[in-house]
Amino acid sequence: MFPAAPTRVTRRRVLRGAVAALTALGLLLWWLLPLGETAPRGKVTFSTGVPTGVYQRYGELLRGALGRDLPDVAITLRNSEGSQQNLARVASGQADFTVATADAVATYMGSGRAGADRLRGCARLYDDYVQLVVPKASKVRSTGDLRGLRVGVGQKGSGVRLVADRLLRAAGLDTDRDVVPVSAGIDTMPRLLERGRLDAFFWSGGLPTSAVLKLSQRFPVRLVPLEAGLVDRLHGPAGPSRFYRSAVIPADAYARATEGRPVETVAVANLLVTTDRMDAALTEGFTRTVIRSRDRIGREVHPAQLVDLRTAIYTHPLPLHEGARRYYRSVKP
Repeated sequence: MFPAAPTRVTRRRVLRGAVAALTALGLLLWWLLPLGETAPRGKVTFSTGVPTGVYQRYGELLRGALGRDLPDVAITLRNSEGSQQNLARVASGQADFTVATADAVATYMGSGRAGADRLRGCARLYDDYVQLVVPKASKVRSTGDLRGLRVGVGQKGSGVRLVADRLLRAAGLDTDRDVVPVSAGIDTMPRLLERGRLDAFFWSGGLPTSAVLKLSQRFPVRLVPLEAGLVDRLHGPAGPSRFYRSAVIPADAYARATEGRPVETVAVANLLVTTDRMDAALTEGFTRTVIRSRDRIGREVHPAQLVDLRTAIYTHPLPLHEGARRYYRSVKP
């Protein structure tokens, strides 16, 4: 027997194969996208936070992931003072997506400010932990000991300022009368403490926050516990919010600042926020990338490792955006 003659690959056959492959790809894209929709495209603005904060670094890494998943969508990052300013920007149309703490969201929604009713949730992300930082030699052992001291309370538009004011009130102190409030962000408060221009500062962020960690490695500091009674007063009948929960900062989060012991504190969830004006397909894609990029982003921004598909759908007090709802339905087991 003679071997079969080699098949002759003609130009026509190659073209037919290419057409078939493109047709299959087109059918796949048609199946993946809802009827009548095309791949998301356009420009969106993501309001983040102070330059050295977790929100900003998370936004930078998320923009890279979005660039791979949504190549026709241009993402612009915009620095902010924090949660309260972020929400005002999204509600007013100055930004399209942002991250904000659940207590700040509830406060904004309860304020009756323009656009509050249009805010929508995409995902519950990770928790922020309140951190009260003092020099290691400080006599401050509780929030009540801050009376008369210079205290960094966060910038006016930040979630830090919101929770700092509430914790001081719960401790029987008034921010404007009983302490010397210093409006500054995490980009400047560590240096002010190190130079003796602050006696203490509040920060609310993921663990560990790099600015606090770096401070603890070059200057002796200590984390002050937020005792359980303080947290109870936040949740009491006249308390300001039910979005706070008792939590513990692990001893190894800031090994040099915890004196080898876990530190009692308060935690609050972060939410990915947009409005009902945002396109459903784009919001679905944005939410999908947030969930899928968790491990990759989490290697550099440790709190992002805590983003969990099982809890991401719980965006209370915000109703879920329809695009986000579509994503969660698509991955429901």
